Amino acid sequence: MSKTTNIMIVGVGGQGTLLASRILGNCVIGEGFDVKVSEVHGMSQRGGSVVTYVKYGEKVWSPIIDKGEADIILAFELLEAYRALPYLKSGGKIIVNDQKINPMPVITGVKEYPADILGKLKSSVNVTSLDALSLAKQAGSIKAVNVVLMGVMAKNTSIPYEKWVETVKDTVPPKFLEVNLKAFETGYNL
Repeated sequence: MSKTTNIMIVGVGGQGTLLASRILGNCVIGEGFDVKVSEVHGMSQRGGSVVTYVKYGEKVWSPIIDKGEADIILAFELLEAYRALPYLKSGGKIIVNDQKINPMPVITGVKEYPADILGKLKSSVNVTSLDALSLAKQAGSIKAVNVVLMGVMAKNTSIPYEKWVETVKDTVPPKFLEVNLKAFETGYNL
């Protein structure tokens, strides 16, 4: 059985998880891997959960990542990282934006946002946390949080930096390219 790498990208609708999965998928295809991508949308247009599975390797049969199988969880929001935790395999890594986005039950007052999610994550698994929102703002747009996080994740792969940059150039629309290249570089060099 050939080794696959399993990456789960989780966030809230509107955070750019789908662009991130396209960058990742395009990059690993360009490196000659077999790739399968599956997108699961909740109420993504209303700020609901969005989950994307990306699996790559010599031969990949299914895009689905089961509990305990994710090598990396790339989380665009704290609560989404916490929700995805059961999918992380032993020895896996979570890369998380420390931003909090209140889900509808919190907004309506039915529930409270869980306390100290980052502390809970750090006490049980390998976590890299960062303020990707501030870094994206420094790069030129708060909408580039996704690409900052992709830069951090890219550093955790064996794929060369140049290949990632080439893929960002090929995937991101030209009018947003400069900001996204700066965002990627910021995350990669963190």
